[in-house]
Amino acid sequence: MIRTTGHLTIQPKILYFGTPVVLLSTENEDGTSNLAPMSSAWALGQVVVLGLGSEGQTARNLRERPDLVINLPSAEQWRAVERLAPLTGRDPVPDHKRGAFQYEPAKFAAAGLRPEPAELVRPPRVAECPLQLEARAVRINPDLHGDFLIVEAHVLLVHADPTIVVPGTDHVAPTAWRPLIYNFRHYFSLGTELGHTFRSETRAAGMAAER
Repeated sequence: MIRTTGHLTIQPKILYFGTPVVLLSTENEDGTSNLAPMSSAWALGQVVVLGLGSEGQTARNLRERPDLVINLPSAEQWRAVERLAPLTGRDPVPDHKRGAFQYEPAKFAAAGLRPEPAELVRPPRVAECPLQLEARAVRINPDLHGDFLIVEAHVLLVHADPTIVVPGTDHVAPTAWRPLIYNFRHYFSLGTELGHTFRSETRAAGMAAER
């Protein structure tokens, strides 16, 4: 006998079903920096694909100046991310953001974060973020309806806090890295490790941490 699960058919407004939070730093027209939180990012090899609102300051910056830094905060930094959430670097505030967002040019200061010079790109890194990916947007396309931009960013250089790196390797230690996860507009961390894929190159590090 096959038993059905009794699923419901629903229409959620958003589909953020557990994605990592990133802070994107880009360069404004006047040479200052913009810092924006977002949760639509995924990696394929050395390319990170980003989904951005088409009318935001980050989108405007990347159209003209393709350099960026993809900063990944740890779970403990969620409050800094949330301080950025209602802010926009776009002046005047876009129509669809009015009433909920306010213009703020000094995003780093507003979040309580420190800019740190990058090595290969112009926008700064976020000093407090354990992972910082210097990158360059190589392709920018609108989505089907024109509401969003799909950005393909080629990663040029990766900076990692030594505490999350497997000693003597270029591997991020999965048992040490605690990314901030955006789960249907709530912030989460990772739970206990359940296992690893057969392709894992950090199995020994994970087993050592468990002992």
